[in-house]
Amino acid sequence: MEKPSTAKIALKWGIISALLIIIYTVGLYISGYFKTPSLSWIPFILLLITIIMSMREFKSLNNAFMSFSEGLGVGTLLSAVTGLIASIFNYIYTNFIDTTIMQQMREMQMDQMEAQGLTSEQIDQAMEIASRFATPGLTFLFTIIGYVLFGFVFSLIVSAIVKNSKPEFEF
Repeated sequence: MEKPSTAKIALKWGIISALLIIIYTVGLYISGYFKTPSLSWIPFILLLITIIMSMREFKSLNNAFMSFSEGLGVGTLLSAVTGLIASIFNYIYTNFIDTTIMQQMREMQMDQMEAQGLTSEQIDQAMEIASRFATPGLTFLFTIIGYVLFGFVFSLIVSAIVKNSKPEFEF
């Protein structure tokens, strides 16, 4: 039996993961719940679930065997695909479809700083610093890096649990 391709499985599950995250994100944007910080972790839970599913598929196609490195490779590559697609979608959505999202986020941050008791000068200074990092290019890059880093950590953990290496010597 031919060994399954880690890249093929990672691409398939990366696209599935990205689509799930895009659907979830659109729902947040439309409903206005994107301002709720606790809901921002759900895409990473979806990423973890798809990493688990991709490793299960790899194992089932490989006679129930998967080394640690194969699992780590599938999960990390899946995360990179997910991050790339999600970043492209987020860039298009916030820059062309609903350009008010970024302004709404800035207003939310300013409200939070006011609630913490910062002065208007401190808020202006903080917003000026934040605006340097909130450019479309950097947001695109940080999104990809974030998904890859979280995906790498998730893959390390899941791969260590799910792995089942082939025996060294078969008689």
